[in-house]
Amino acid sequence: MRRSLTRRVIGLTAAAITAAALNPGPPAVAADVPYDVLVFSKTAGFRHDAIPAGIQLVRDLGAANSFTVTTTEDSAHFTTANLARYEAVVFLNTTGDVLNATQQTAFESYVRGGGGYVGVHSASDTEYDWPFYGELVGTYFTSHPAIQQATVRVENRAHAATAHLAPAWTRTDEWYNFRGNVRSTARVLATLDESTYSGGSMGADHPHTWCKTVQGGRSFYTGSGHTQASYAEPGFRALILGGIRYAANRTKADCRPETGYTALYNGATTGWSQAGPGGFTNGDGTLTSFGGLGMLWHSAREYRSYSLKLDWRAAGDDNSGVLVGFPASSDPNSAMANGYEVQIDATDTADRTTGAVYGVKAADQAARDAALNPPGEWNTFELLVEGERLRVFLNGVQVNDFTNTDPARSLTSGHIGLQNHGDGDDVSFRHVRIKELGGTTPRTGPIVAASGKCVDVNGGGTADGTKVQLWTCNSGANQRWTVSGSTVKALDRCLDAAGTANGAAVRLWTCHGGGGQNWTAGANGSLVNPQSGKCLDANGGSSADGTQLIVWSCHGGTNQRWTLP
Repeated sequence: MRRSLTRRVIGLTAAAITAAALNPGPPAVAADVPYDVLVFSKTAGFRHDAIPAGIQLVRDLGAANSFTVTTTEDSAHFTTANLARYEAVVFLNTTGDVLNATQQTAFESYVRGGGGYVGVHSASDTEYDWPFYGELVGTYFTSHPAIQQATVRVENRAHAATAHLAPAWTRTDEWYNFRGNVRSTARVLATLDESTYSGGSMGADHPHTWCKTVQGGRSFYTGSGHTQASYAEPGFRALILGGIRYAANRTKADCRPETGYTALYNGATTGWSQAGPGGFTNGDGTLTSFGGLGMLWHSAREYRSYSLKLDWRAAGDDNSGVLVGFPASSDPNSAMANGYEVQIDATDTADRTTGAVYGVKAADQAARDAALNPPGEWNTFELLVEGERLRVFLNGVQVNDFTNTDPARSLTSGHIGLQNHGDGDDVSFRHVRIKELGGTTPRTGPIVAASGKCVDVNGGGTADGTKVQLWTCNSGANQRWTVSGSTVKALDRCLDAAGTANGAAVRLWTCHGGGGQNWTAGANGSLVNPQSGKCLDANGGSSADGTQLIVWSCHGGTNQRWTLP
C-alpha cells in the first residue's frame, strides 16, 4: 500500500545496482523507505520482445532497493482504489490505446494527486488521443531509424537517473524521433547527438530523457529500452532505478524546465581563481573540495540580477557554502564579510544549515527537510538574485526569501564563489551555470552609496544642470531614480556626465540619449559611463550631505560603490 514518505535515516545501505562500466560510485546513501511499484506493459500496437527483460529488470531493482513490484497487462488495475496502493506506475513499452475513459480518469487523478509515472521507450507511442497523457509523457513518438550505436549527451548529472553517467554515453538502441521538443515543459536530462548516428530528424537539440512535474505528481521518460540487451546494461539499469525513485518521491530533483543558462563550470575552471588555503580537485566534470578555509571564486566578472544554478553533493556530515554578492578579493573571509553565504551543511543550527543565508536568515525548515536529498546524493541549488532580494531554491522548492538591508553589503553586484571549508569537509560541485536577467524591465527606487547616503537632485530642481549630490536618504521624489537599460532618470530628467575628464560634474539634464547619459554596471558595484570609461564617484571620498557626484577613473573604492533599485 502507499506509505507516507518520512525522512530517510542517514545510513550506509547503498542502492544495490551493478557498478561495472560506470563512473566511480558515489558515497553510500541511505536505504529508501519501502514503497510499491506497478509495471504496466499492455500493447495495442507493436509489441516489443524486450518486455519480459524489462519486467525482470524492475523486479531485480525492487528486490535490491526497497520496493515491491506488481506486474500487469490488465487495464482493470487502473481504479482509484487500486492505484492508491502504488507510489509509481511504470509504462513499460506500452503501445496504442490501453485505457478506457474511466481508467484514464482514475490515472489522471492519481498523478495529479501525487502519484508517479515512468515511461520507457514506446510509452511515447501510447494514447495519442488522450491530452493528459500527452502532457504526462511530454511528447509522442513519430519515427525511428534502424537500431545502431549513438552517443547520448548527458546534460543533467544531478538527477538520480543520470548522476552515474559520464557526459558522453555511447550505446546501441532504437533512437526515437518525437513530434516536438519538450525543453519548454520538462527538464531535459539527456539528448541524442545526431552527428553520431544516421536517421535523426530533430537537429542539434534532440531530447531523449527528461523529467517533469504534473501538479502534485512526477513524470520521468526515457526513449531508450527497445532491445533486450538494454536491460542488462549497468548504465541503463541505473537510469531506470533513478527514474523510478524520482517518480516514487524517494529522491528529489529540480525538474522545472531550464533554458538560457551559460555554463560557468562544466569541467573547465577558466575564469575561476582560488583564494585562501586548500582547494578543489577537478575531474569527471566535478569539483571536490579539500582543505581550507578557502574559496574558488569566479574572478572573471561580477554579476547582477541573475539566476545561478549549481549541483552539489556532500559525502557525509560536511560543510560548504555558495558565496554571492562580494567584491573582488583574495581573502575568503572578506568575501563572507562583504557578501552572503548560502549554506550547504545540513546539520548546523537553523541559521547555518542547508538553504540558510549564513548567520542572517534561516531557511524554511519544513520546506528544506522535504526537498533535501541525504549525503551521497546530488542536490540542486538555484540562487535567484534580483536587486537586494535573494531567493534560494533547493531541488526546485523555495526554501528561503531574503532581502538585504545592510548598507555595508549589496547583492546588486558581486562575484560568485564556492567554499572549501576545511579538512574532512568533502563537498562536490557540478554544472555551475548562470542566466542573467537583464535590465529590460525598468526598476525604480533610491540609488544608495556604500556610505548609506542617497543620490539626490539638489532641491528637487528640474532645470538643466541641476547638481546631483549625496544626501541623507529621505524617500523624496528627488531621490527616486528609474533605471531602464542604460538610462538613469529622476524627475523626468536624465543623469548626465558633463564631460569625460576626471572630476567632470554629474548633473540632471533633459534626456537626449547622448554618451554622457549612458550608464552600465561595472565591477565592485560601480556605475560606469561608457563614453568616458569612468565611474560615478562621490567627490573626494566624502559622505557629507551635499557632496558633488562626479566621474573619475574607476578604482573600486567605496565612494564608487552603488546599490541600484
